[in-house]
Amino acid sequence: MNYKKLTGLLLTGLALTLSSCNEYLDINNNPNNPDRVEAALLLAPIQNQYTLGIQFDARYIGSYNQNWHNYLSGVSWDLQGYVPSSDAGGEMWRSVYWKGGRNLLNLMDDARTNQKWDYLGVGLVMQAWGWQMLTDLHGEIILSEAYDLDPTKNTFNYDTQEAVYAKVVELTNEAIKNLNRADGAVSQASLSRGDVIYKGDRTKWKKFAYGLLAINAHHLSNKKSLYKPDQVIAYVDSALTSNADDAQFTFNGLSTADGSFFGPLRQNLQVYGQSAFTLRLLDGTVFNGVKDPRLPVMLAASGDGQYRGITLGQGQSTAASVPLNGRVVSPWGTQLGINPPAGTTGRYIFTDKGPFPLMTYAQLQFIKAEAAFIKGDKATALAAYRKGIEAHLTAPYVNVPAADRTAYLSNPAIVPASAANLTLSQIMLQKYIAQWGWGFLEQWTDLRRYNYDANVFTSLTLPTTYYQNNNGKPVQRLRPRYNSEYVWNADALAKIGGLELDFHTKPLWFTQP
Repeated sequence: MNYKKLTGLLLTGLALTLSSCNEYLDINNNPNNPDRVEAALLLAPIQNQYTLGIQFDARYIGSYNQNWHNYLSGVSWDLQGYVPSSDAGGEMWRSVYWKGGRNLLNLMDDARTNQKWDYLGVGLVMQAWGWQMLTDLHGEIILSEAYDLDPTKNTFNYDTQEAVYAKVVELTNEAIKNLNRADGAVSQASLSRGDVIYKGDRTKWKKFAYGLLAINAHHLSNKKSLYKPDQVIAYVDSALTSNADDAQFTFNGLSTADGSFFGPLRQNLQVYGQSAFTLRLLDGTVFNGVKDPRLPVMLAASGDGQYRGITLGQGQSTAASVPLNGRVVSPWGTQLGINPPAGTTGRYIFTDKGPFPLMTYAQLQFIKAEAAFIKGDKATALAAYRKGIEAHLTAPYVNVPAADRTAYLSNPAIVPASAANLTLSQIMLQKYIAQWGWGFLEQWTDLRRYNYDANVFTSLTLPTTYYQNNNGKPVQRLRPRYNSEYVWNADALAKIGGLELDFHTKPLWFTQP
């Protein structure tokens, strides 16, 4: 956590400097460089950094999840490994603790001081969301000592995942209380100045908060003493009510500085091709020959018009016998291994503007469906399952034609005529499809909750040969960010086994009974 120590040193030095020149500051206050930055100026950059943090790390989680694979064979991430002495897979860590996290505290300080309860509510739920994502990625994280500014402190201890989960609930409930307030300086016009995601709509932020509570509670499905499906369902019912409530981030997309990390301008996805597993879910292989109408929208066809996917760990064949127009392409539809040509616009959500979904109505309906299925209420499960599929089919970035939607939803191989015939596998696979290309963390959470079970995730295969440090075990977590934890905080990391070469295969608390 070197950046936290650095922050402490900088603030201490600044305090000593300012103590000797208070009068100077009083008479030379620069309105263009204020001592305290107002919440409206902090919120949009924080939302941007959290979104980019997900996208950065998704390159690697997407390989674990089998959304896509590298066009080269034997890449460590495709083998469920990692790159030693590298920050790869540590961007969300950086976003939560440094890029966004400290600014969130400043945002909430300004909100409390000036009675901006709407900003405070949004700040609290975003802080909770950051902790939720970070612990689901890494397991134990630094929570209680995260922002300790003691300049003499060299070790920042880790908290258990159980403690982090409880903190997420505490923060989210506090957020809801503040979002319910209409007194003080609460104003949609004011909140909309900084809010890119919901444009200042407090009602939608409350729904987002309940969605986060649903996700948090549902991740405990393996813990029979803690899991409460009725509570999960109630949270979902208080959360997003339609696609109009979806949380998503839309970029300006005019340059590499303000474009989506997944857009062709940023040139970050040219080594990734859609996976053979994903293709099997959409081309009829898994769903009894039913071709998904989302296939041409979500996936990219090869030059000859055929759809292909990269098999786990095998990469893309570059043999002369495989012509260019018969090879897998990038998510933008361009040749793998080279930068996209100028003028490439991208496709699906892989464009310079996005949008990039963060939480969707469809996603939460599948969570409700699974919770009801576990409870034994298959009628509720089937209704939510159908709503989840329909919501994704009608999402603006999918927009399947009405006739195709009707035909797909009417097919009993997709939506059973009887609730008794609904399977857990159908729920989880349709949820996977609806989250493909953006819901990487929730997909990975599902895979880990079910221990990568091919009976649930039909046709899923694991590496025949894992990365060398896995010792034959599947990946369970991302290792903490190298340049803050392994370089500066190794003593604390050692206490949780983080120095072990196979630490990334250690199961997380939420996956355990």
